[in-house]
Formats: sequence, C-alpha cells, structure tokens
Amino acid sequence: MNIFITGASRGIGFELSKMFCDQGHNVIAIARTKTRLDELENYGNMSSGFGKIRGVHCDLSGELSSLNEALEKTDEINVLINNAGALVNKPFSKISSSELEKVYQVNLFTPFRLIQKLLPFLAKDAHIINIGSVGGVNGTQKFPGLSAYSSSKGALSILTECLQAEYADFNYAFNCLALGAVQTEMLEEAFPGYEADVSPQEMAKYIYNFAVNSGPIVRGKTIVLSRSNP
Repeated sequence: MNIFITGASRGIGFELSKMFCDQGHNVIAIARTKTRLDELENYGNMSSGFGKIRGVHCDLSGELSSLNEALEKTDEINVLINNAGALVNKPFSKISSSELEKVYQVNLFTPFRLIQKLLPFLAKDAHIINIGSVGGVNGTQKFPGLSAYSSSKGALSILTECLQAEYADFNYAFNCLALGAVQTEMLEEAFPGYEADVSPQEMAKYIYNFAVNSGPIVRGKTIVLSRSNP
C-alpha cells in the first residue's frame, strides 16, 4: 500500500513511518525537518520489510506544491494520516493573531487542503485518519493555555464527520483519533515535566493497526485514545 504521513519527522509520525515501512508498505513521509527525513529514507533503505520511505520536505503552513513530484510517482493513495500538529501554550488573552493563525493553519486548514489535493489519487477504499486530541472532544477536561490548540482539534473532528457525510457514496473511510497524553515533544510543550504512560511507539502501533484494519468497519467517527488527559 501507499501511505502518506504528515508530521513524520518526530514522535508518532516518525515511528509510524518506520512501522509501515517494516510491514512492506511504501511511505511518503512529509515534514519540515529535512535531516530527520533523510534519517527515515536511510531507515527504509536498510529495512528488511521491503517497504520504502520517500521523504518530502514541505512546510504545511504554506503551499503544497512540493508534493507534486511525489504525486506524479504515485498511482494511488491507500492511507493518509494527517498527523502534523502545532501548539501554542499561552493564556487566551495573550495569544496573538499570528499564533492563532499558525495553529489553525497546521491543525485544520492544511488537512482540509491536503485532502482536497489528494482526492484524485485516493484508492477506492482509502482510509483517511485525522489525528486529533482528547482536548478537542466535547465534554472532556480542558486546560488553561490550550484554547487555540484544543479548539482547532475540535474543528478537525467535525471536519472528519462532514467529509464522511459528503463522500457517503464512495468507499472512503474518514476517522479522527483523539489522542490523550503520549510522551512526545508536543506534550512537553503543553505540559512541561509531565510523563505520559504511553510512548510514541505504542501509539504508532495502535494507529497502524487501525489504519490497516478498521476502514471497512469504522467510518466518520472520532475515537478517544487516552489513558490520561494529560
């Protein structure tokens, strides 16, 4: 299968890229940090799983034209995982317009535009997974300083439901996984010093299995994956 993963240079996206490769899939790993993409490509070259990793250096807050070359070499996309995320941890009254726009650009507008761009390439049974947050789910515990982040992830959840409704006549699966605390750099930004019970590798394993096996069964859902919040 051909797998597109954003935010692949660290944390869950990095581990997911390696996991898909080890299972024999072809991965398009999209991120801003080229050195980490080079590391992933080297990993793919050494993997015994016969998969490949192609790194695409792309700032998802800007234009998506840098994906064109990768798309020209891709016959179809079986799985898209919108994993890239941005966070600002500040009191509501102190968040600037530019900070708010950046968070919404990466967390909501980019998945929106990326799905639009990739629609012509989706396999007939493609699975699109948006990585949300338990903080973006109605009724869950919220935390000071995360108004921009949590609200953008809440909007991503609603977008997922809307897309499933809009493409009800197709065989696509759109789902949102609302993650709780995972020991990543972003968690450290949100909750400095907090130690999560879940590692990036553990969460990547769950997401891998969900991506590969759940598309025919689970559609248009936001699923909370959380041992703790934070």
